[in-house]
Amino acid sequence: MPSNPLTDPHWAQRSVDFIDRIVVFIRAHTTRPLVKSARVVVFGFLASLGAVSLFVLVCVAIARGLQAALDAVVTHEASVWISYFVLSALLFVAGIVLMKHRHERDP
Repeated sequence: MPSNPLTDPHWAQRSVDFIDRIVVFIRAHTTRPLVKSARVVVFGFLASLGAVSLFVLVCVAIARGLQAALDAVVTHEASVWISYFVLSALLFVAGIVLMKHRHERDP
C-alpha cells in the first residue's frame, strides 16, 4: 500500500529521509568533484606563484651574496658583473641538465 500521510505516522520521516538521500547523491556526483577540481586549480596556481617567487628571491640572494664576497677581492663594479656571470653560468648548466632529462631514453 502506498504511503498515506493521513494513516502512516512515519510518512514525514521517510519522506525527509528519501529527499535527503537524493540530495546527498546529487551533491556527491556534482558539487564535490567541482569543488575538488577548483581547489586543485587554485592551490596549484598559488604553489606555482610561490615557487617562481622563491626562485627569483634565491637568485637575487645568490647574486648579492657573491657581490658581497667578491667586494673584498675586486672593485664593486667588477664584483657585480662577475656575480652575474657566475649566476648565469649556474643557470645555464641547470638548463642543460634539465634539457637532457626532458625525454625518456629509448630502451
